[in-house]
Amino acid sequence: MGAELIEQVIETPGGAIACTTAGRPGDPALLLVHGLGASRRTWRKVIAALAVEHRVIAPDLPGHGDSEAPSGDYSLGAHATALRDLLTVLDVPKVTVIGHSLGGGVGLQFAYQFPERTQRGVLISSGGLGSEVSLMLRAATLPGADTIVAQLARIPQGVTRRVLPLMSVLPKFLALEDSGPLASTLQGLSDPRSRLAFLRTARSVIDWRGQTVSALRRLHLLAGMPVLLAWGDHDQTIPPAHHRAFADLVPTATLVEIAGAGHFPHETAAELLLPPLLDFLATSEPFEYSEERWRKLLMGDAGRTDVVDGQH
Repeated sequence: MGAELIEQVIETPGGAIACTTAGRPGDPALLLVHGLGASRRTWRKVIAALAVEHRVIAPDLPGHGDSEAPSGDYSLGAHATALRDLLTVLDVPKVTVIGHSLGGGVGLQFAYQFPERTQRGVLISSGGLGSEVSLMLRAATLPGADTIVAQLARIPQGVTRRVLPLMSVLPKFLALEDSGPLASTLQGLSDPRSRLAFLRTARSVIDWRGQTVSALRRLHLLAGMPVLLAWGDHDQTIPPAHHRAFADLVPTATLVEIAGAGHFPHETAAELLLPPLLDFLATSEPFEYSEERWRKLLMGDAGRTDVVDGQH
């Protein structure tokens, strides 16, 4: 028998957040954070397996899916704060954060803002680790993109699923394996509220040149926190090189490259992602926050004498 999935709408100061929960309340908690323009349904192929030994909480980010739109702030920090509020209402003090793409960036921001609540980090095809990103996402930040996205979203999903694989022949545009998940994302953007959240969130982390928000300067703060990084070797949305370089900056991280997968390994290659993910959750020791240790890490960063914008 599979885990019972409970659909809830939780009221928070920033607006109502829709979420799917599964597992027993006393089990170690996992917070699943979806990517840009997606929803909690992106986790449908892994949530039952994760819920066998864990309490799983999969929310829709503000403005995404069935969650209420925020007052106007779609930044990583605002999303991280909304998730903190959700966990507080649910009486969940600590979590392992599992984030996909944008959700990886939100997860990194959550760990930085709320290290006392973060036990582990799992980054799947994560953003925030370099500037390069697909042409398609960069185009979404240009003037007039609102109209183009609206028109694409109106195309029947069956047609989109037939056309997108043809576009995978374009270099660095789309992995063939990702055409199905992307078609579902585009269909979700037919709702004006979801489309607005997609565009505003995209523009908060991306411009025409690429990703504008990076976690690289703060990765040293992950020292002592178990981190698993997973990606598909066919990913055309975020270069696999970003994830391989992560190992040089966080040598204690566990790295999983999934052969034949694109940007959505949790959707298209769940059977390959789940074994190393479950093993990581079972064998890694949860991070224990220490104010004194965190202070030393912050002082070490603040004590650098780099020149930034002409000032020390």
